Order: sequence, then structure tokens, then C-alpha cells
Amino acid sequence: MEIKIVDNIAETDIKADVLILPFTEDYKGAVYSKLDEQTGSLIKRVFETKEFTGKHAELTLIHTTTGRVVLVGLGKAADITSEKLRRAGGKVFFSKYLKAANVSSAALSTAVLRELGQLKGAKYAPAFYFVEGVLLSRYEFKRYKKPEKEQRADIKTLTVLGSGAFGNSDGSIKWLDTVVPASSFARDLVNTPSSDMTPAILAETAKSLAGKRVKVKVLDAEAAKKEGMWSYLSVAKGSEEPPKFIVIEYKGGKGAPVAIIGKSITFDSGGISLKPADGMEKMKYDMAGGAAALGIVKAVSALALPINLIAVLPTTENMPGGNATRPGDVVTAITGKTIEILNTDAEGRLVLADAIGYAIKHYKPAVIIDMATLTGACSIALGNEAIAMMGNNEALMDNLKKASAETYERVWQMPLYEEYKDYLKSDIADIKNIGGRTGGLVTAAYFLSEFVDDTPWVHLDIASTANADKDKPYICKGATGIGVRLIMSYLLNYD
Repeated sequence: MEIKIVDNIAETDIKADVLILPFTEDYKGAVYSKLDEQTGSLIKRVFETKEFTGKHAELTLIHTTTGRVVLVGLGKAADITSEKLRRAGGKVFFSKYLKAANVSSAALSTAVLRELGQLKGAKYAPAFYFVEGVLLSRYEFKRYKKPEKEQRADIKTLTVLGSGAFGNSDGSIKWLDTVVPASSFARDLVNTPSSDMTPAILAETAKSLAGKRVKVKVLDAEAAKKEGMWSYLSVAKGSEEPPKFIVIEYKGGKGAPVAIIGKSITFDSGGISLKPADGMEKMKYDMAGGAAALGIVKAVSALALPINLIAVLPTTENMPGGNATRPGDVVTAITGKTIEILNTDAEGRLVLADAIGYAIKHYKPAVIIDMATLTGACSIALGNEAIAMMGNNEALMDNLKKASAETYERVWQMPLYEEYKDYLKSDIADIKNIGGRTGGLVTAAYFLSEFVDDTPWVHLDIASTANADKDKPYICKGATGIGVRLIMSYLLNYD
């Protein structure tokens, strides 16, 4: 959908199939007085009859002689946040009013939004967040569905009234044009069934991102063996699909790169430690970290950010089979550390350990951020509302918290106490890959901390947020693309 920002066109003069009017509960009737005259005071009437009050995400449709007008509530002005604006924007575009067959263009009045001024803690103007919610809500995954007999609306243009509506329009428009599509790109990858998103296919997808500043290389099993990545390879042993260790370099600046490590298990059966059948179909989402990493590379490249970045995707399936790793096996990671594998379903930390070790060995990054659907314990601790964050650098985590507040891809810091090391002591190896039933969320992260040395590092467990089991205000059921907007907000302010 094309976003147009226009000036000197009033709500009474705009030509669009639908005009969207945001309102607060405090609305007094002055802003749209001329438009209301044109509608025969219909706006005034719906307020007087309490059919519309301006409560958050409340919608009302009125028909006028010039077309449809949708009223959307923002809530009380004092309570409005950037996230509430996203949700209001998503709600109106999710609604039946904008999915009618003959709606192909929409216009957004920003008069009330401009009256709000700069919201506390927000980087952009209020209209930006409303439109961001609009764009995020328009995502649909229809690859495997027959075309509908009656095609719903495909809104091609959203005209934003008021040239100053976005504040710093250059930066905000670039974000909307690049980061939201990058999030949708990641969602497509995660939503694709594992039969059509194998390690080889994911590797080809990564190669498609290559360009002037972006180089992609893919290590096969033999190359991984030469690197000594036996921890990663242990996960791949049971599958007929060859593993692909994907490394992407983006060069846009000077100095040591930021390393993004994305868990990329394209299907996770649990291996010999087989998962229950109930819900196993969702294990195509186990490459959500890698998908987010690819979305980040795509957006960073499009914005030509002045940084150096590497993305490492240790890609494989985790399957049972005659060659599969068995519980009790011991493997050696790229760092030389030996790992006793007590549960083959704790495979994510095995592939990440070698990915982290590879990044440090070959690139000596300034910062490492890993994203992984790592533990079911994350959902137990935080439900489906937040990313669990752990790391060894408070400044890095503080910056991610700021990015979290801006994007509402929320993080919640969990502890990494030294005592957790005792949970992972092995009788026969340097470390074991699980620490028992208690503390599963944090012991998984502590396992990874054993491979980062002194490099500033943060682990983001996205297991509870990578997939939505039901529609949310601007995110439909399925893959959420979590991590793309969060990390991009962090990188935009990276110094």
C-alpha cells in the first residue's frame, strides 16, 4: 500500500473511498465543524446519541453524499500512547468497513492526532504510530489458499492529510517503507510449512539478499566439520535434509560488527527425545529467530545504515532417525568445550553455541544478540506477552529496553546468577545441555553464556512471542515477525 502525505487538502475536499477520522473521548466538535456541515451534522449526532463516544478502538461508519466516513476512537487524550495508536490503526483496517469489495483508497485525517502533540517517550509523531498499526495489520498469508470468489478490498493508497503529520517525515516514512515490509518478510518465512522451508530453501532465500553491501556464504556439513562445529552438527544427524550454516555480512560502516544470531531449526520434532504430537505442527516456527535475522539484514541494507553487521543462521532440521544423536552422547563445540546431551529436544542451544563461537572466532563482534525460540519455560514464565532477555552487559540490555518501549516488542530481563552454573555440571563433560526441570528458561541462557567469553551479549528468548494463537490488534494469527522492529530500532540508534 502506497502512503501519500499531502498538504492543503481539507477533509471536505479529499477524494477517497473511505475517510478515516480519529477522535478522542475529549472531542469538543471544533476540528471537524466544516466537515460536519457537509455531512448534515451526522458526526455531531452520533456523539449526541452515544452511538460513538471516542473510546479506544471504537468504530462507527457513517454514509455521506461524498462517500463513507469511519470514526475511530483513541480514548482519553491523557491516556493515549504510541501503542494505543497502533492498535487503533490496526483495528480500523481489520474492520469490515475497510474490507468491502469496492474500497481501494483511504484517507486519514490527522487533525486530532496533531492536537495530541509529542507523546511521552515517543520518537515519532502520533500519526506515525497510527499508520504503522495500519500497515502491520494488513499482513495476510495466503500462499496455500484458493483465491476467494468475492475478492475483498485491496487498498492501494492511504493518503495522509497534513504534511507535518509525521514530524520527521523522512526518517519515519523510511521506517514504514522498509521495516514493516521486512517484518512481513520474516512472517512469510515462518508461516511457510517446513516441507517448503527446508535448510536449503532458507539458504537460497538468504542468498537472494546479496548485493553491493551484502555478502552471503553457506557452509555445508563438510565445511562445518572442518570448523569443529560438532555441537551444531549433532542436531542435524537424524535428518535427510542437509544442514546449511548461513553467514551474512553487511558492510556499511567502520569498526567491529554487530552480530545477530538467529536460531534456524526449520522443523523441530525433538529428535530422539520426541515431542508430544499435540502442537508439533507449530514447530515450523522454530526458525523464527533466523527469519527475523534475515528481515533485519533486508531492512538494514535498504536503509544503508552506517554500521557493520553479521547475521549467522545455524540452519537444520531436528529429526529422529538411525543416525540421530542419542541422549547421553557427548559432542565438542567449536570452542573446544565438550557437551553432554541429555535431551535432544534442547537442540537450540547446541546450534547457537557453535554459531556464537563461529561469530567470535571469525569476526570478533562488538556486540552479540541472539534470538531464539529456545524454551517452553519462557511461555510458563511470561505467557505470550514478552520476550525473555538475559545477558552479560547492562548497557546493551538498557538500549534494548529503550527499543522495546519504542516498538512495543517488549522485553523482560531475567537473572543470570552464577549459581545457575551448578545446574549444568556434567559428570563426564565440561557442561550438559539441560539443567533439570527448575529454572529452564535461565539455565538455557546460562548455557549460552559459557560460549560468549567477554563479548557483550544478549539472549532473547522469543519462544512465547514468535507465534500468535489468535488475532491481536494489529497482528493476525500466525507468525508475528517478532524481533525485526525491536532490533531495527536498536540499530537505528547504534553508536
